[in-house]
Amino acid sequence: MHPSFVELLGAALFGIAVLHTFSTGLFERMAHRQSRHAGIWHLLGEVEVVFGFWAMVLILFMFAIVGKDDATRYLDSRNFTEPLFVFAIMVIAGTRPILQFAARAIGFLARRLPLSPNIALYVLVLTVVPVLGSFITEPAAMTLAALMLRENVYRHQLSSRLKYATLGTLFVNVSIGGTLTTFAAPPVLMVAGVWNWNVPFMLATFGWKAVVAIVVNAALVAVWFRKELASIDGEPERVDPVPLPMVLVHIAFLVLVVMFSHHPAVFMGALLFFLGIAQAYPRYQDPLILKEALLVAFFLGGLVVLGGQQGWWLEPLLLGLDADAVFYGTAALTAITDNAALTYLASQVPGLTPQFQVALVAGAVTGGGLTIIANAPNPAGAAILREGFEDGAIRAEFLLLGALVPTVVAAIAFRVL
Repeated sequence: MHPSFVELLGAALFGIAVLHTFSTGLFERMAHRQSRHAGIWHLLGEVEVVFGFWAMVLILFMFAIVGKDDATRYLDSRNFTEPLFVFAIMVIAGTRPILQFAARAIGFLARRLPLSPNIALYVLVLTVVPVLGSFITEPAAMTLAALMLRENVYRHQLSSRLKYATLGTLFVNVSIGGTLTTFAAPPVLMVAGVWNWNVPFMLATFGWKAVVAIVVNAALVAVWFRKELASIDGEPERVDPVPLPMVLVHIAFLVLVVMFSHHPAVFMGALLFFLGIAQAYPRYQDPLILKEALLVAFFLGGLVVLGGQQGWWLEPLLLGLDADAVFYGTAALTAITDNAALTYLASQVPGLTPQFQVALVAGAVTGGGLTIIANAPNPAGAAILREGFEDGAIRAEFLLLGALVPTVVAAIAFRVL
């Protein structure tokens, strides 16, 4: 390895950014203690700001070291389709018509389960919605599940243990829930075309195992916290039902964005048109989650910029592992970098064995719930649910603990079944 100074600087800043994500709670506490500078401490305490902030630092250094032309050329070489797509899908999936439609469908199923209403709804949100992510994409599934959990769980006075365990289970289930198809999970999308994977292959190799793990994870957390979940009182706030034609229009926009998820000119145009529709019929809308979606897009954009400087050490590290070790190595590496970046680097290397390919992707999706940066949809869930935590901040070490058991379950499902 002969990294350039800029690559070494990028790796150092990436490491600082990872440490920063584990320290957001500290910045929030400093905001309360030092009111004079509370604004900047609150800003640095926003998980979604972390990678965008350090990416900005990297680009400023690049301007100083290699000059404006090389720095802007590097930025132009980055692909920002995923941050833009997540922004668009979050805004549309978080609207009242979509949420009402999803809530009614989940409620219909919950009434047919032999469980208390609260527990049945909780289990279905953690199972059905992540699996649905294989068809509406993982970011859309994460947005729907997080908004439903915010209304039915996180707005109540429940223990932090339940909230972190739920968040960890949600992140893991969404990460593995997109493996039934080739287009929904970012780490799968990066390699499916290059390695000639199709939907039947995904179902046989990953899909059914993922469904087993998802059901087990949801059942475990529901059983463990059954007393707290059963104690939830109060009905969700009643809202006027949205007319069916308006629901269908929203679903049509959601489908349109998903269909053209690789073409930002199309889906961003569709989003702008959708915003016009939402403005024209405000009585059928709650406030759009534009702030949350923008923060998530900023986070992912920063990850794209910083991640582009990590290939010099990630690629040889991955390729130095055998097919068995790569599963666990990738799962561990996913905790400190985006899992799609790992699979993308591997997809550029010719001659990998099918066993290596499967182990790599399985490890990438297994570790996708360990941290907020592990999987692209995670920042969306964190942005929606963070107000339910103390100081409005999600502590990375507690999220890691909350995700450990579901991660182990997923690992067993992919390696043993």
